[in-house]
Amino acid sequence: MSVDEAPISIGSDNEKQQVVVDALAFVDLDDPNIDKDDAIAGILEDDSPYPEVRSAVANTDDASIPCGTLRAWVLGFIWAIIVPGLNQFFFFRYPAVNITGTVAQLLSFPMGRLWANIVPNWIVFGIPINPGPFTIKEHVLITIMATVGSQSAYATDIVAVQRVYYNQTFNFTYQWMMVMSTQMIGFSLGGVMRRFLVQPPSMIWPTNLVTCALFNTLHAQTYAGIGTRGGISRGRFFTYVWLGGIAWYFFPGYLFQALSYFTWVCWIAPENVVVNQLFGYQSGLGMSLITFDWAQIAYTLSPLASPWWAEANVIAGFITFFWIIAPLIYYTNTWYAKYMPMQSRTSFDNTGASYDVSKIITSDNQLNITAYEEYSPLFLSTTFAISYGLSFASITSTIMHALLFFRKQIWTQARRSMNEQPDIHARLMSKYRQVPEWWYMSIFVAMFIFGIVCIEVWPTDFPVWGFVLALIIAFIYIIPIGMIQAITNQQIGLNVITELIVGYLIPGRPLAMMMFKTWGYITMYQALQFASDFKLGHYMKVSPRTMFWAQVAASALSGTVQLGVQAWMFSNIQDICTPQQKDGFICPNTQVFGTASIIWGVIGPQRQFSAGQVYHSLTWFFLIGTICPVVVWLLQMKWPNSWIRYINFPVIFNGTSLIPPASAVNYVTWGIVGFIFQYVIRRRHFSWWTKYNYVLSAALDSGLACSIVLIFFCLQYPRNGTIGENNVLTWWGNTVFINTADGAAAPLWTVNGTFG
Repeated sequence: MSVDEAPISIGSDNEKQQVVVDALAFVDLDDPNIDKDDAIAGILEDDSPYPEVRSAVANTDDASIPCGTLRAWVLGFIWAIIVPGLNQFFFFRYPAVNITGTVAQLLSFPMGRLWANIVPNWIVFGIPINPGPFTIKEHVLITIMATVGSQSAYATDIVAVQRVYYNQTFNFTYQWMMVMSTQMIGFSLGGVMRRFLVQPPSMIWPTNLVTCALFNTLHAQTYAGIGTRGGISRGRFFTYVWLGGIAWYFFPGYLFQALSYFTWVCWIAPENVVVNQLFGYQSGLGMSLITFDWAQIAYTLSPLASPWWAEANVIAGFITFFWIIAPLIYYTNTWYAKYMPMQSRTSFDNTGASYDVSKIITSDNQLNITAYEEYSPLFLSTTFAISYGLSFASITSTIMHALLFFRKQIWTQARRSMNEQPDIHARLMSKYRQVPEWWYMSIFVAMFIFGIVCIEVWPTDFPVWGFVLALIIAFIYIIPIGMIQAITNQQIGLNVITELIVGYLIPGRPLAMMMFKTWGYITMYQALQFASDFKLGHYMKVSPRTMFWAQVAASALSGTVQLGVQAWMFSNIQDICTPQQKDGFICPNTQVFGTASIIWGVIGPQRQFSAGQVYHSLTWFFLIGTICPVVVWLLQMKWPNSWIRYINFPVIFNGTSLIPPASAVNYVTWGIVGFIFQYVIRRRHFSWWTKYNYVLSAALDSGLACSIVLIFFCLQYPRNGTIGENNVLTWWGNTVFINTADGAAAPLWTVNGTFG
């Protein structure tokens, strides 16, 4: 081991004593992930206090390893064009395919190796074209550039909805400035908050551990882990599982889709509505318990990445609200529930049909009050309505939880420098030049000006004070939501609360509603996405300044590429965003976004949640969310070492926030797999778990991602999905789960006229 690779050692007795003091202070924090004795031992051994981190991240660094090379920048820019461009193209198509960061991580590896082997070792203007072997730090930088803007920018939906729903086509300058502002303001805030969300060792960011394990496996780094080193290597283990995952997904993903929707109870009684509502996966509550599809199991996130106590909170919330409360509400016909499916992502009118917003808006997309009163109020399925209530509770519980449980850590981190962190990784990173705060603030000021220009120069009907309020909401929630996500792997969303606020403050302005929601929600989301990437660079010892410029450049490039792809599509694809589009470019996400702009921006929340309206009782969840963390805090004060310390109400309320469009199967099987690996195997076979758990997760995710791409481009995209439509796609194994009351989303009662 070279001097550069050696961990920072604890030398003198005074240094050791100070480390012990810091360790004791660290384990005194309210952190359910910490085991006090194990944490102190880890710190004294110059390693992370957390075994999860020790199993996936090496506690060494070689600062001489090349990182920001010409090769890394060129490959990073290539992937920052390919991945966002393809994802934006398929974003408007149904069915779509999503090119994940894992695909870029895997495919950029042989590209880097190929560059190292065939490109001449020339030096041009003092810059080596081929700096030698492809390094792990270059690979990290390329992957971050590929993923930082890989998903469709939220603001591109505003542009699409303006064109499709409101016949507004503002020029490219407006579109570009809005996309840059919504994406980059979050980056600047995430950078400012890194003292709280990146540097502390308790901010684990569990998903990054899977990514780190894959990097170390691909590059055959010095063993990063604890426990025995016996058994097959991580690299061979990854290869076997990855190849098996690619091959297996062809069955639940294409050849035998009943393995994915394994509603075996519903197959026995396909026409029994109650049985299908309880045991179904598509419109039911998922009590059949089984699926053989990793895409279903890991729909929310990999169950092998989150700590078990956090997964237990999610499952407790799911069982309480969706297996106990939802049936009670449904079968007592509360909110006229029996006239609708138990679970649906659709909104309904008083005949049980999908709500037709075209009946209640004028030609200039304003609410026609008379038509609304003659037509119908808007009704939601039981699980959809409960999800709104849980969103309300999660917002207030997050603030209360942060005030009660995080205040000590926030105060400590506000005063602590990086080299004072009780964590080897922070001390290793303190050797690198840090990014000055004014760099982030400069981006914030520039993007703030972009936002003001968009609002004021073009007719958006969005007041500047609304823009400022949206940013304030995002700013308030970044630290509490970020700390919860970094510890539990669960992110609380601001999309519902921003829709509710703007619907009351600025009624009747759908474009203003979309802008408020985007700046309020996506600013926070992007800040945490960048914080997560910062932590990945922190774990892999990538220079912070190199990370900064890579993220800025890739974000600007990916947003520009996405707008260019979208503009080309609307100019060259006939009938785009219409139901009759022959190639499947029917824009399902744009339809959802546009309908939401009408429901929240035109109809308004006052016609759903105000006093006297159908769903007014859901507003009590704001109070419930405020009280519950206080109760847990008081109980924990009395019994500090009991199981009560693991109760986290923001996670309980928000863990099931993806319902809809997620369904029960995505949580039930996720919890079962999480229990097996994160509780049983971790406790009984810890050496196996620490060596293979995160590699297994990376291999399953990678195999799934590659298989989805192969199936889509080889079997679904050609001939617009008609391959096999008369044989493999119509046999029993691909239709049995559809030909049930669950597949038909059947309600318990048939409407005779109207209800409500």
